[in-house]
Amino acid sequence: MKSNRVYLSIGSNIGDRESNIAQAISALEVSEKNYNLDSASFYLTEPLYNQNQEFFINTVVGLDTYLKPFEFLDHIQDIERMLGRKKSIEKNMPRTIDIDILVHGSAIMETKELIIPHPGLINRKFVLIPFDEIATDFKIPHINLTVNELLGRCADRSMVRLYELENKA
Repeated sequence: MKSNRVYLSIGSNIGDRESNIAQAISALEVSEKNYNLDSASFYLTEPLYNQNQEFFINTVVGLDTYLKPFEFLDHIQDIERMLGRKKSIEKNMPRTIDIDILVHGSAIMETKELIIPHPGLINRKFVLIPFDEIATDFKIPHINLTVNELLGRCADRSMVRLYELENKA
């Protein structure tokens, strides 16, 4: 069975945001379904669409898995539920945890439940900056540009800065 490199965006803006993300990463890491996990730094980011909410902490992780895209979606939704995410949350609203599949190997798909590569990744600095930190030369399937090239073309002007620096200020 062939494994695939998967990249995920993880964000939180309710409760102990840092702990929520750390617990999500830990759950991904200890799962027998995943291995070889790399994590970017945590970034403090302003909300993009619904401005009337707390700032987010975001990161991107890369890992290898034998799970197929829909199996992996079920896996991360189990982790989100374990960490207190409500099933029917409105789009762009505050959340304890949000895990999005950015890329799943070379898969290209578009269904009601799952679109890979994630359609928003090319327009979101809060995704591209941490993604660039761990996989700068990774070429996004279907788009045929590297993460670094996408970051250079990204028109998003929202605030994204290292979270650790924020704590020391």
